[in-house]
Amino acid sequence: MPKRLRPKAELAASAILVGDPGRSLLLAQELLEEPKMSNHARGLWGYTGRTAAGEELTIQATGMGGPSAALVLADLAKLGVKRVVRVGTCTGLGGLVRLGELLLPSEAIAAGGSASSFGLTAGATVRPEPTLLNRLRKELANEVRDVAVASFDTMPAAEKAPTRVAAADMQTVAVFARGRELGVAAAAVLIVSEANGETLADTELESSARRAGRGAASALSNLQVEG
Repeated sequence: MPKRLRPKAELAASAILVGDPGRSLLLAQELLEEPKMSNHARGLWGYTGRTAAGEELTIQATGMGGPSAALVLADLAKLGVKRVVRVGTCTGLGGLVRLGELLLPSEAIAAGGSASSFGLTAGATVRPEPTLLNRLRKELANEVRDVAVASFDTMPAAEKAPTRVAAADMQTVAVFARGRELGVAAAAVLIVSEANGETLADTELESSARRAGRGAASALSNLQVEG
């Protein structure tokens, strides 16, 4: 039995991961026809139900930071989850991205700290599962672009980030690396919630999360049908 999640309903093989429990509720209401709360242990809200396309989907909060995301992903794998998309937020770096933009991490760079627990040294790169990445590209089309991101345990000052990255977050490296260890296909869509000293308004963040969630759900559904 998983140590952190205490599911009250059977989980789907496909899942969307979000850090914020409030965002898990938002996406459950947006994507699932009759969402049922499948987990509330430790405040990690999770919901499972059918999408409009008739596919089972779980939406699970992971909490804050890479270590928490890695632990939750391990529990999900024990519960039968086979493929995940992280829908999260990030901070733009170096003026390379716009506030509110959707990003598709084609590589995630470890910035030390807890990344070592996945066997990654600082500066090491981990990539998403290629088929799922391509599905996200297709579903989100002109709404998203590929970038390199860096993951930190605490959000850094811009000058501490590797020069080739467009944005920084706290979970993408953990999700990609732990997913690879567990045999869970993993990819991500990130929303630029901070850039150039500005912060995205809550209403705009929710709108972007819905867009990203719809794309993630469609990509997971298509992958499930083909698989």
